Amino acid sequence: MPKHESAHALKNPPMHATDLDPEAIGEISGDLRKLLADVFALYLKTKNFHWHMTGVHFRDYHLLLDEQADQVFAMTDEIAERARKLGGTTLYSISDISRHQRLTDNNEQDVEPDVMLAELTRDNQELVHYMRHSHDLCAKYNDVATTSLLEVWIDQTERRAWFLREIVGA
Repeated sequence: MPKHESAHALKNPPMHATDLDPEAIGEISGDLRKLLADVFALYLKTKNFHWHMTGVHFRDYHLLLDEQADQVFAMTDEIAERARKLGGTTLYSISDISRHQRLTDNNEQDVEPDVMLAELTRDNQELVHYMRHSHDLCAKYNDVATTSLLEVWIDQTERRAWFLREIVGA
C-alpha cells in the first residue's frame, strides 16, 4: 500500500469491522435482532418452567431446564455482539423483545410438566428453523463468521430438542 493510502486509512477508518455491504449488514443484523428476541423468549420460558416444575420427576426436570436455560442465555451475548460487530443495532428493552420475537410466551399459571416439556421441544425445533433461515441469509452474503456461529447454535438447539423429545416421547 502506498504511503499516502495508509495515512488516509488512519484518518478515515472503516465505519464497520466488516467488508460486507450495507444491504447485507442491514438484513443480517435485522435477522439477528429477531433471533435474539426469540432466544430471550426461549430463555425466559425455560426459566419459568424450571421455576414452576412439579411432580415425581421434579429434580431431574428442574436441573435439565436450568442447564438448558444457561445454554440459551449464553447465546444472547454472542448474537448481540455479532450484530454490533457488523455495524447493526440490537435489542433495547423488554418491549423491544416482544416486538421482534416469533416464539410465543406461556403466561399460564398451572402448566403440567409434560406440557412444559412438549412446548419447549416445539420451541427449540422452531428456533432451529429460524436459525437455518438466518444461516441461509448469512451464506447468501458470504458472512462466514455468522454462519459459523449459527452452525454451533443449531447443533446446541437440536440437542436440547432431542433431550426434551426423548422425555416426552414426541
